[in-house]
Amino acid sequence: MDAARWTVAIDGVDVSVALDTAQDPGATTVFVMAHGAGGNLADRGVLALSTLYRARGVHVVRFNFPYRQRESRRPDPMPVLQRCIADVVASARLRVEAAQWLIGGRSMGGRAASMLAADGHACDGLLLLAYPLHPAGQPARLRDAHLSSITVPVLCVNGTRDALCRRDLMDAVVRRLCNDWTMHWLDGADHAFHVLRNSGRTDAEVLNETGDATQAWLKRITRPQAAHHRSLR
Repeated sequence: MDAARWTVAIDGVDVSVALDTAQDPGATTVFVMAHGAGGNLADRGVLALSTLYRARGVHVVRFNFPYRQRESRRPDPMPVLQRCIADVVASARLRVEAAQWLIGGRSMGGRAASMLAADGHACDGLLLLAYPLHPAGQPARLRDAHLSSITVPVLCVNGTRDALCRRDLMDAVVRRLCNDWTMHWLDGADHAFHVLRNSGRTDAEVLNETGDATQAWLKRITRPQAAHHRSLR
């Protein structure tokens, strides 16, 4: 995969950033995609999603958080994660001309982006992939307090077997929200968007469903309309 590369200084660490250009030369949407707690800018899941979105006309910006750049397994504090996303976005805006800027990412990265959006960071949409509503095995510890403060359109894609996002709890959270939140459930998928062999589906099919859901959402949010909740499934 060809990519433009640069670094951004975050708390004394030069984090790596990569821009994967969309296959459509006329693409005008950029997705700044943060990795999950155990991942990095070049892990298999991040690269698969980048390939998926590039094929659907979206430029993708991948990057490392400082702790991963240092090859540590311990995530940075949330304010550092948020600042990293904001600074990567700022650096990408200097390099890419685009009409639509999305922030988000996988799991922890998406959560950090959602908190940044809730704080008012300028973006056109929030794309959350496997949002970690609660720690595994601790469904009472919901990470939802900030979600009602998000004012941009949101697409949240989770698997129905996600151990960090129980469906009934997430659906209850979404019903309480008054913002433009679209929830898409991947039948049989876990936190990594993996499905069991006996499910009758493949991981590739789940990934394509994620891309199709995102494409449909992007077509909708480019047209101004009243905020409301939608379900694609």
